[in-house]
Amino acid sequence: MSYRLVIFDWDGTLMDSTGRIVSCMQAAANDMALPALEAARARQIIGLGLPEAISSLYPVLSRADVLRMRDHYARHFIAAEQTPSALYPGARELLDTLQARDHLLAVATGKSRKGLARVWENSGLGDYFHYSRCADESGSKPDPRMLHDILERLDVPVSQAVMIGDTSFDLEMAQRAGMDRIAVTHGAHDAPVLAAYQPLAMCDHLDQVLSLLTPQPELS
Repeated sequence: MSYRLVIFDWDGTLMDSTGRIVSCMQAAANDMALPALEAARARQIIGLGLPEAISSLYPVLSRADVLRMRDHYARHFIAAEQTPSALYPGARELLDTLQARDHLLAVATGKSRKGLARVWENSGLGDYFHYSRCADESGSKPDPRMLHDILERLDVPVSQAVMIGDTSFDLEMAQRAGMDRIAVTHGAHDAPVLAAYQPLAMCDHLDQVLSLLTPQPELS
């Protein structure tokens, strides 16, 4: 497969942060004296914008309480990120290789802009990417608007772009944009959930993604 533009989700795709997101969401729920939040339930909302995720978990909350819980979550997450989450094995090598091949690289994430800026500062990965869109700028996944924004900004037709993500929200977003998509199974959502969105491939490791994106020699 050959694409000019490769678009990545962040949490659960390049960075192994799903467990941290779950624990911080559970702590925020406790701060709000809400019913205990099961880890499996919390994993299912990873990928949404934070207000949308909280509203999905606790539909009875008012808008003001959603914002209060968002602030509690952010406080816990920022404190936890004093020890940065690890990248998945092969993530940096994947980005190095794609950069060396002159691919355009972008991020489409459910994080806020402030959140992505913090994680890029901690990880030193921001310079790999030509553009990024966040949930507080383009709307929450699975709305495809952030993908449309990236394509327009980088002047790439959808046929020359691929989305790589670990959640149903990533894959549905790409599907709604008419974009090819690759699922990674090491993140938040299980393989059967991802398979429903007809990805080109299901990858357990990022080195498999690199193999998919490596041009194959033509047979003579």
